[in-house]
Amino acid sequence: MTAPALPLPATRFVLPPGVEAAEPPEHRGLLRDGVRLLAVAPDRARTHHFRDLPDLLEPGDLVVVNTSATLAAALEGTRADGRAVPVHVATPLAADAWVVELRAADGSGPDLTGVAGERVLLPDGLVAELVAPHPARHRAPSRLWRVALSRPVDAAEYLARHGSPIGYGYLAGRFPLAYSQTIFAMEPGSAEMPSAGRPFTADLVVRLVTRGVAVAPLVLHCGVSSPELHEPPQAERFEVPTATARLVNSTRVAGGRVVAVGTTVVRALESASRPDGVVQAAGGWTDLVLGPQRAARVVSGLVTGLHAPEASHLLLLEAVAGAALVEKAYAVAVAERYLWHEFGDAMLFLPDRR
Repeated sequence: MTAPALPLPATRFVLPPGVEAAEPPEHRGLLRDGVRLLAVAPDRARTHHFRDLPDLLEPGDLVVVNTSATLAAALEGTRADGRAVPVHVATPLAADAWVVELRAADGSGPDLTGVAGERVLLPDGLVAELVAPHPARHRAPSRLWRVALSRPVDAAEYLARHGSPIGYGYLAGRFPLAYSQTIFAMEPGSAEMPSAGRPFTADLVVRLVTRGVAVAPLVLHCGVSSPELHEPPQAERFEVPTATARLVNSTRVAGGRVVAVGTTVVRALESASRPDGVVQAAGGWTDLVLGPQRAARVVSGLVTGLHAPEASHLLLLEAVAGAALVEKAYAVAVAERYLWHEFGDAMLFLPDRR
């Protein structure tokens, strides 16, 4: 498998044992907005609860959220020799074509033994034939494959009937799909939850608005993350509506902060931006990778979960907040044993205004 080389993030840390959130906060006796929130600015790094977010922002700021809903994208497949193989649907391309990831039966990581022409039997008699590695620049062995389906299906409907939420080995079990939806979820399409938005509650949104903080939507459908592999993010579908673009531009002109909820929102907004930082309505597929060669032009604040060591997401965080601020945040998170992954704690980056 070949992929464009990415520089390693400047932020270095070792994930301590026992800090991976194994279950939703509701199973730990918390409300969604009861998880910890580390607010990081050049002059401070302080622990709050997520419900304190409205008090940490200012009237005139804009919070941009992702309204993509999570699919039940994990399927049980069977290979021609009868062996079971978990299949994660990374993204539907058409009614009869998907991008998928084959997983090891023991859940230890991706299965890289797939070959072009191999056929995998899926529930309800659907057959997926491996056509070519994805993206096209890759060669076998490949983590992701473009597959042709034996008949057209509505992906959201099919997965709702036969799939389950994607989960990884750090989870203590399987949890219903509702736990993998944010309150903003409207348009099905994400293989995995845009998890930075998970701690939001309806009450918290009301308090943001009454404080004078606007909230605007966009869509970016997340692919599979496969935390075992630190590789460039895959191309993802997105849409920035005209009204959101206008709000972003007017907020920046008025001196307010544009606070992205999640790396997905950063990627979408920056994909829709011109070199001068003006955002236009845009949509389609984005393969934008933020990092040392492409700093953020638009986003000036970021709500995010905690990412694995050397993950490409850390490069994006550094492109928004600067490496020094991200290093400071992760040093605190490690020392104070924040919880990682989709059901874990959160960070709020508020770098100097530009």
